[in-house]
Amino acid sequence: MGGSTFGQAFRVTTFGESHGAAVGAVVDGCPPRLALDVKEVQRDLDRRRPGQSLLTTQRQEEDRAEILSGVFEGVTLGTPISLLVRNQDAQSGAYEAMRDVYRPSHADYTTEAKYGVRDWRGGGRASARETTARVAAGAVARKLLAEAAGVEVLAWVDSVRDIRAMVDVDAVTLEDVEAAPVRCPQVHAATAMTDAIEQARRDGDSLGGVVACVARNVPAGLGEPVFDKIDADLAKAMLSLPAAKGFEIGSGFAGTLLTGLAHNDPFVPGPDGRPTTQSNRSGGVQGGITNGAPVVLRVAFKPTATIASAQQTVDREGNAVTLAAKGRHDPCVLPRAVPIVEAMVCLVLADHWLRQRAVAG
Repeated sequence: MGGSTFGQAFRVTTFGESHGAAVGAVVDGCPPRLALDVKEVQRDLDRRRPGQSLLTTQRQEEDRAEILSGVFEGVTLGTPISLLVRNQDAQSGAYEAMRDVYRPSHADYTTEAKYGVRDWRGGGRASARETTARVAAGAVARKLLAEAAGVEVLAWVDSVRDIRAMVDVDAVTLEDVEAAPVRCPQVHAATAMTDAIEQARRDGDSLGGVVACVARNVPAGLGEPVFDKIDADLAKAMLSLPAAKGFEIGSGFAGTLLTGLAHNDPFVPGPDGRPTTQSNRSGGVQGGITNGAPVVLRVAFKPTATIASAQQTVDREGNAVTLAAKGRHDPCVLPRAVPIVEAMVCLVLADHWLRQRAVAG
């Protein structure tokens, strides 16, 4: 039972509800003597927090990180790291009218069907507020990967609705991504995406899209055969995110349009004497194990389920009702999903890096 713990060697358990006292995470398995400052956790939380632009929910949360255990005099102890973020701007009254109503495409009905009870305030445990804890834990994983192997993980908004950016995966930088609130590194596409999201907000509607992510300097050999393939764990990580509906790695579904000859990544001698690939349609993973090329993936997010327009639904008694949701919601989850995708990629890679270290010594 459960479902709130992720990873094997680098294990993360998140806790808290959207409108509860706090959300947080416990990280277990982080090696000792890793330099870690709360500012490094805060940096990633600031990119995820609500209210950062008109493209996001206007809930005002500072999302101040607190490290309660596992760090002393600036370094990790090898013991569980407890991370806490207190909720400060929860307005539960906005959800009072929805306590007995099942919101379309939300987890209201399914949560109640499973447990017989639910926290109706903002979605409770099913709320995207829970991802605050993932980002905090992901910041620890990010620091471990950077220090241990020089791994860099970077995501961006690749598309909103039918507006698609053309991005050079090898050249895109954090500065490019952060140049616009929509977090699309291509200027013209970013402008069009912003206009579309603002129009959806005015219309009382929402939009979906795709977040792309690249992990650079990932060493070869991470991942396990059969059930614990690293692309399988990445898929689980991405599809565990709220509103995520699709995952692909490398060429993904577009690869089905190619022949084997066109799709294969030929090996050539690398500068360090190890083989490298001329192309990367595999997305850095072959046979479920990293091959040393950048790991490239994409995640599809549905339009935000909570919208201001009237929708038909039912209440707990089975009566048909019309719902026009109140509260503060993202008209598009994509801009804030970027650091969340990065966090989950970091958690998967850190877990497999530790597992491979146990195997290879």
